[in-house]
Amino acid sequence: MKPLIIISQSFFGVVLSLTVAMPGLTQVLQESDYYRIDTVPIPQDVVLEVGGMSFTPDGRLGVATRRGEVWLIDDPVMDGSSPPHFQCFAHGLHEALGLAWHNGAFYTAQRGELTRLVDTNGDATADHYKTVYAWPLEGNYHEYSYGPLIQKDGSMVVALNLGWIGYGASLSKWRGWMLSIDGDGQMTPIATGMRSPAGMGTNAEGELFYAENQGDWVGSGYITHVETGDFVGNPAGLRWTDEPDSPLSLKPEDIPDTGRPLFEIAKEIDAFKPPAVWFPHTILGISTSDILPDTTGGRFGPFEGQLFVGDQGHSKIARVYLEKVQGVYQGAAIAFREGFASGVLRMAWDPEGGMMVGQTSRGWAATGGRPYALQRLVWTGNIPFEMHEVRILPDGFLITLTQAVDEPSAGDAASYSVESFTYKYHSTYGSEPINIASHTVRNAIVSEDGREVRLVLNGLREGYIHSITAPGLRSKDGLPLLHPAAFYTVNRTPEGASLLTDADIENAIQPPDPNVLASENKPNVALSVGTLPNLQFSTDEFTVAAGSNISLTFNNDDDMLHNLVVVESAAADEVALAAMQLGLKGHEMQYVPDSEAVLAHTKLLEPGVSDTIVFSVPDRPGGYVFVCTFPGHANTMRGIIRVVDS
Repeated sequence: MKPLIIISQSFFGVVLSLTVAMPGLTQVLQESDYYRIDTVPIPQDVVLEVGGMSFTPDGRLGVATRRGEVWLIDDPVMDGSSPPHFQCFAHGLHEALGLAWHNGAFYTAQRGELTRLVDTNGDATADHYKTVYAWPLEGNYHEYSYGPLIQKDGSMVVALNLGWIGYGASLSKWRGWMLSIDGDGQMTPIATGMRSPAGMGTNAEGELFYAENQGDWVGSGYITHVETGDFVGNPAGLRWTDEPDSPLSLKPEDIPDTGRPLFEIAKEIDAFKPPAVWFPHTILGISTSDILPDTTGGRFGPFEGQLFVGDQGHSKIARVYLEKVQGVYQGAAIAFREGFASGVLRMAWDPEGGMMVGQTSRGWAATGGRPYALQRLVWTGNIPFEMHEVRILPDGFLITLTQAVDEPSAGDAASYSVESFTYKYHSTYGSEPINIASHTVRNAIVSEDGREVRLVLNGLREGYIHSITAPGLRSKDGLPLLHPAAFYTVNRTPEGASLLTDADIENAIQPPDPNVLASENKPNVALSVGTLPNLQFSTDEFTVAAGSNISLTFNNDDDMLHNLVVVESAAADEVALAAMQLGLKGHEMQYVPDSEAVLAHTKLLEPGVSDTIVFSVPDRPGGYVFVCTFPGHANTMRGIIRVVDS
């Protein structure tokens, strides 16, 4: 019997994940065989749009919501025969987007302050709300506030979102900053350059990291190691560096807006801290959220000490292996678990070593489909065949596996593929992948115990994300990797002996494949379209050369939901009708039907939200329609991309 292989997604033509049914196995192996999702039942009268989560010492789960409440949940791990009990602990807060239990009380970041919530009489209801520290608030809808994250010294860290006025703006003092607040309410600014710092966390050593979302000056999501005095990318918050307590002196005008890669700009500015690990947009998610280190002592599986990073837009979680090279953090991001009911915003370890996953969708949209959810991720005890660690070497990477490999497949260089790429650093929203190059795998050396493979490459590129895929790798039992792609961010290359020959070095990096998306051998065209009143796109026609790589940004500046779908011109009405017939599945599918006529599409956008799609138009001339397939919009919301001979 031949194995049944199911490919779930590809990146630059390389498999991202696949499952396999081997002879003798009764079912296709999936993520759920290793990590099970249990749903916590929520009472019908409770709208649990999770903004923050924290356990109390007695095992109760506190949940702060975007609607300004804090709920106490008894038995959230569902050990008892009765469903978990919910009690409202606090209410009347202003969109709480964080929660921490500290010194016998809950602390939460509201829009405009850090608040201490105290139950003084033991009735599980807060009767004392104390402002620990307040910050200015302009009132812009995008001025979210996150935290607190409790540090080892007892201080509390909060992060303040930029406002949005068509671009990220620090409309009130300290917006775009990370602040440290002590128990006496004394505030110290730590760092700036944040755009939308939805998640904060520490690594296993207790060092501070934050998660960033794609947007202006941010080509894709990432996590960054943060230290006092760092500038991490978005210049809007630099307007406050004249303040006497600012730890840095950079100005917005010191940051060039050229589109050169972020790493190159950071080399020219001392305070600029590049990301530790990038998450390729639409591949490992679209809206990076919480950061949670595995401190469970093995109760959650084989990834002790690594980080789990959530994604709100794609309703999933990635895994990160970090290492320090020449004093700088970098590492690999690998897919971990998808399929959550709503957008993953917060994660917390429960007393039994399971992961509580708090979710919300309102206003931000998420592939999970539900407006909110609380679920528990539990290790089944089975160990998946995965890349456990990816470490950098002077001439390539050392991959450590969770299981011993099949030596013939592991020792075959053809089992692997490596490409590097990066993003533009500019004031424009997001970026397509740029400067893509292929790296030849010169050798694959398997360790004696079969648990490590050394990949020798013809060169590495500092400042670039290296996609390492191994679709041909098999375990001794014949299983493929559950997730055969790792994305390693190279900030530094280590010194040491290399196995490269002189010929390898002379032919360091292969030129990009002309068929690869965003290849420099084809025209790269940036397009932008917005909306007008009465269901109209702001532009109804573009002309591009045949075969062009297109980066198309759709800005939904209307007051209703829209998407943008590029289709074969003759199929526009057919695709629009199919979208309308999706019924209850429509929102889950972004109102984009499964059709070969669809060339590319944005997600379904909330008002004021943007999305950038990257695709290649066909080599043949013709017309290709872009249309909003939200039911009722297609008749008037459409335009044409005219493809002409180059």
